[in-house]
Amino acid sequence: MARRFGGTYSPGAKGGQKGPVAPARRAPVGLRVNLLFVLPFLFALSAFFRDPGGLLANLGTFALLLLSAWLTREGVIAHDAYDARRVARRPAIPRKIFGAVAMGLGLGLAGLAGGSVVNAAIFSLLGAGLHLAAFGPDPLRDKGMQGVDLFQTERVARAVEEAESHLKAMSDAILRARDRRVEDRLAEFQTHVRHLLRAVENDPRRLTAARRYMGVYLLGARDATVKFADLYARNRDEGARADYLALLDDLQQNVALRTETLLDSDRQALDIEIEVLRERLEREGLRPVIPDDSTLPEAAAAQKGKPDD
Repeated sequence: MARRFGGTYSPGAKGGQKGPVAPARRAPVGLRVNLLFVLPFLFALSAFFRDPGGLLANLGTFALLLLSAWLTREGVIAHDAYDARRVARRPAIPRKIFGAVAMGLGLGLAGLAGGSVVNAAIFSLLGAGLHLAAFGPDPLRDKGMQGVDLFQTERVARAVEEAESHLKAMSDAILRARDRRVEDRLAEFQTHVRHLLRAVENDPRRLTAARRYMGVYLLGARDATVKFADLYARNRDEGARADYLALLDDLQQNVALRTETLLDSDRQALDIEIEVLRERLEREGLRPVIPDDSTLPEAAAAQKGKPDD
């Protein structure tokens, strides 16, 4: 079914999005990664014009290069997710490094098929080295984990994964309604929810205060979205549509308020810590006293130049 194009400045738009707007980010998988999936098929096609030994060598090269391309793509995606977060754990499997090893082994096998061990070693080293130079290694250390409870971080990861699954289920279900404006409204609500999720990820101590919004509320929103999509797809009930949009408004206001409260509480805690530290420095005589303007040499000289009253 054809869908009308719409956006912030399209006719009938309501003045653009409100609240946080998700920044536009470039897709992590680009042309370089996609080209890796083309190279293996060159060896697969030429394999059937070789003798049995060459056939096996070329098919083995095809399998290794295809494995390298898949590992590289998954590693690039994982690295992009690592960079997008302030607090992140290093990938459990260094996929890009394994992809470079598979690339080296594949090209080495191709050189070995020519009957030269020297060529195989050269191809292997060049393939692995150029792969690492093009895509870089995987993150090898955790980021922003100093002073963070690892157990709490694992709890946050599970809660965020569950929340993301609810959001994905809502996006899949609303497609059945075939209403572009409702889809855009749901996407705006999801932007606010993901803003809350990022706030919790950046500080796992916020999980307790936000867990109800990430679990119970999103579960209810998912169920309501599924029921609305099925009902609206059958009879185009405008009353149900209005009720669903009102529900999204209420949920979005609550999520935005909770996010703002979490951020404000962190600011207040920081102000308290700064004030306590200043008082301690003053008691120990370590905090410099800012002189009054009248005691500065420039102010004294200007005062001498003025006539007395």
